Amino acid sequence: MSKRDYYEVLGISRDASEADIKKAYRRIAMKHHPDRNDGNKESEEKFKEANEAFEVLSDSQKRARYDQYGHAGVNQQGGGHGPGDFGDIFGDIFGDIFGGGRGGGRSHVRKGADLRYNLELDLEEAVRGTTVKIRVPTSVTCKTCDGSGARKGSAPVDCGTCNGIGQVRMQQGFFSVQQTCPRCQGSGKQIKDPCGTCHGRGSVEEQKTLSVKVPPGVDTGDRIRLTGEGQAGTHGGPPGDLYVQVSVREHRIFEREGVDLHCEIPISFVDAALGGELEVPTLNGRVKLKIPPETQTGKLFRLRNKGVTPVRGGMTGDLLCRVVVETPVNLTKRQKELLNEFHDIGESNGKQSPRKTSWFDGVKKFVDELRA
Repeated sequence: MSKRDYYEVLGISRDASEADIKKAYRRIAMKHHPDRNDGNKESEEKFKEANEAFEVLSDSQKRARYDQYGHAGVNQQGGGHGPGDFGDIFGDIFGDIFGGGRGGGRSHVRKGADLRYNLELDLEEAVRGTTVKIRVPTSVTCKTCDGSGARKGSAPVDCGTCNGIGQVRMQQGFFSVQQTCPRCQGSGKQIKDPCGTCHGRGSVEEQKTLSVKVPPGVDTGDRIRLTGEGQAGTHGGPPGDLYVQVSVREHRIFEREGVDLHCEIPISFVDAALGGELEVPTLNGRVKLKIPPETQTGKLFRLRNKGVTPVRGGMTGDLLCRVVVETPVNLTKRQKELLNEFHDIGESNGKQSPRKTSWFDGVKKFVDELRA
């Protein structure tokens, strides 16, 4: 076999980490594995070459000698695996693919899957907090067999294929690797007499009602975790969790922005001009809002501490009221006469419409400059 640089063989830099070395070896070994390239001598040589490079570079002491002295520094130590040793290296690095390496079968006790429930709330419920009842489908441990999957009075027996180990050793060309047992799926057990309730699964599907306490101040995107309310675990594993995903419905009056609330308040032409006092809504009842004379449309009024208290604590937000001056409609003949009279009086006094006067002055100046 040619003595190419080991870093070049794996396609990595000389400062590559252990994870980089393992990843590079995995890629090459999978590509040139003899079982995938039957009779291809070139692939077989590349596979052996990658094994030799990995055996040296994955060992910190051998790698240090190789970095200092090259191939001479590791040849004296018997670098490289013989054909009978490939199974150990391959089993170590591909254990998560083929079901485990040396050292016996792995445990198949697993935590159950997490679940998600979408919960829609009104703005009032989200701001004040509430308790709601929800119904969720889930799998729970079968009470008849206590999750074993076997009929009451019987028990699972050792798998006849793997003899209860959960792993089987498979010959892969000139070396062997361990795989998860295909018959028992790694549990090491077989159910000869399955439970009549769960049919050997160890769990059953149910609908359950849960009480969810929603804390004050939640907003769209917040999650509430209910520990242990997810899917049942397998082979005696703990259940997963249930995550309640909060979504707040649109409100007909208020819009929420962080801890602040916003709303628009229509006011009459008379109230805007002369001023007045209005009752405005908040989430905690009505409050008085004083409108000063000559209020323009778009004016913002801030009501302190009438917003939202953050769910994780902090200062309560404000309520920002934006006034919108409403143009009167369905005018009577007398109202039109009065407005025309008001208009005629106002035209003689430009100070009553300063923004209008300023704007038209600006337009006139702009047009004059274009003509010049």
